[in-house]
Amino acid sequence: MIQRIQSLYLSLTTVLSLLFLRGSFLTFTDKSASGISLAFSGIYRGSSLQGYELIEKLLPLSVLIICIPVLSIATIFIYKNRKIQLWLASSLIILTVFLIIACVSYSWVITKEYNVTIVPGLKMVIPVLLLIFAIQAYRSIKKDDLLVKSYDRLR
Repeated sequence: MIQRIQSLYLSLTTVLSLLFLRGSFLTFTDKSASGISLAFSGIYRGSSLQGYELIEKLLPLSVLIICIPVLSIATIFIYKNRKIQLWLASSLIILTVFLIIACVSYSWVITKEYNVTIVPGLKMVIPVLLLIFAIQAYRSIKKDDLLVKSYDRLR
């Protein structure tokens, strides 16, 4: 199971998606010293000196962030049934696309509503990496399935 490359891609997807559970992944600043952060549980206002207060909860984003690592781990452990594994990997790709769309739309709404600018950070790249690894896992599962089918034809 671990020697297969799709397990590596799915493990990387799991680890990267678990990074979203901790801290803020999008940060915004305005002209004053306070800022706005988009985190796993919602939108927070404040600074590290003053503390953070929850402005708005974001349930759809929280559900997406929880579903991606769960689905990725489930895809790793269903290695004997490649048809289901392909379906789960394609579902993982769809959820990752929804996560990217949600992050972009929430950041657009926050910049317009609170008149702030986004601060570039390392965690902004993670959804794109999740999508790349999910697509690579799907391609590897498909390639593995075609290889097994070709061996079955030879027998």
